[in-house]
Amino acid sequence: MKISRILHAGYVFESGGTQILFDPIVENPFSRNCHAFPDVRFDLDQVRQLTPDAIFISHFHDDHCSFDSLHLLPRTTPVYLYCLFDELFAMLRELGFSNVQPLAIDQPVQVGGFEIIARRALDDEVDSMFHIRAEGLNILNVVDAWMDPETLEQLKQYAPWDMVLWPFQTMREVDVIAPLRTCGNETAAAPAPACAPALASVRAVPPPATPAVALPEDWPEQLQALAPRYVVPSSCQFVQEPWSWYNHAMFPITYRQFAQEVGAWLPNAQVVRINPSVAFELSAQDLTPAAPLPWVLPVGDQDVDFEYDPAITPPPTADISRRFAALTAEQMALVQDFCQRGLLQKYEEMELPDDSYFIEPRIWQLTVYDHDGAGQRFRYRIHGDRIARDHIEASSIEHDRIEASRIAGDGGESIERDRLEADSLEAASIAPADAPSLGWTTEIPAAKLYAGLALGESLTSMYVRIAGAPADADIADDPLIRCLFNDAFGAYQAAQLRRLKEAA
Repeated sequence: MKISRILHAGYVFESGGTQILFDPIVENPFSRNCHAFPDVRFDLDQVRQLTPDAIFISHFHDDHCSFDSLHLLPRTTPVYLYCLFDELFAMLRELGFSNVQPLAIDQPVQVGGFEIIARRALDDEVDSMFHIRAEGLNILNVVDAWMDPETLEQLKQYAPWDMVLWPFQTMREVDVIAPLRTCGNETAAAPAPACAPALASVRAVPPPATPAVALPEDWPEQLQALAPRYVVPSSCQFVQEPWSWYNHAMFPITYRQFAQEVGAWLPNAQVVRINPSVAFELSAQDLTPAAPLPWVLPVGDQDVDFEYDPAITPPPTADISRRFAALTAEQMALVQDFCQRGLLQKYEEMELPDDSYFIEPRIWQLTVYDHDGAGQRFRYRIHGDRIARDHIEASSIEHDRIEASRIAGDGGESIERDRLEADSLEAASIAPADAPSLGWTTEIPAAKLYAGLALGESLTSMYVRIAGAPADADIADDPLIRCLFNDAFGAYQAAQLRRLKEAA
């Protein structure tokens, strides 16, 4: 059986003339802001010539199910997808795929000599794992899921596994979204060190001798129960932009640490790193190198590793926002309308959890930074499911006027008119006496807020910055995060589909 790595969680499995693609991504960057690590490019002309026998997609996240990649493949290819939402199946059919099938847990699918079985993940409302059988071999592709304890008991019967593709990176999204809380030193004026200079790039140098973090405590038991012959550190083959401080704060585990610790847990197993394009032939006896994928083209050094720095200082959001291009008048009008109207409407349509920080009266401030690093503040009074614009500080009002005059034509006039109307109508909807002083604050570049609204960009790459949230509060309670992502299923794929249809 030949196993080749595409990128990230993407693989090609081949046996007896049958070829199957798993979570194929042939974009760099993908998911708008995930840059291949190690770096690669794709020969899309060769990709268009592929005739796979099937495509299997583990879940709906945009780094696993991307229409910009799928639209390069023959529309007659059967697509098997694990997803609980009918909308994505409809979108795939609208993209042109004529044979789109849902995957059911523990129900085998036969494709040539392969038997593919979706296995239950811990978060089975989103994720699945793949049990791949052919030539008497058993391979477990965990994708980027967490192992469900009952599933582990089920999978023990197949031990020793021939190969396990294991998601080795534990991304620290909360740490980069709320870095001050991570440090335990909340000061709005002077951010405490959270996690080397923000403009440093990820470099191919050895990591520190002492690991900065421990691997999850349940991994040894899980891997020992599976007893694989070969373990592949899988998923998470990406970083953010070369200048991004996230590259030193979000990815705490190195390939070296993973190999060392797994080697200690499983002395009879071999940890095998598979870079993009690299291929192996797996048999019951051994694992041998095979011809690489000709349409995945490595760029530069491939044996790079992550550099986690727990002492890095996050740059101000204003500085980050200067990295992004200016929005058009139309795009800025969309952002303004959301902050003044859409956010309030969306917030009141959602049901607030009973244990939310915002059950009690709160003042919440959202600051949106433009490409010049200028911040526009929006203050809101929140009490449970109710929200209203608060009286805006004089400096923010002046910024509104300047911004409105700067944006030419009807868009600017509309922004100014909407602001004045919103202030007059909303200020009285929640009594000021009900709300305490400012606490929770949220910052975001305007370019990223627009991308979230119009392009379906995911939270991981939006450079949202939260301060003032208590240690026991759920970061997912942030009003901006809730309004952008609650019930926002398939926004990324829907935006891709619109663009692809317009370009056709």
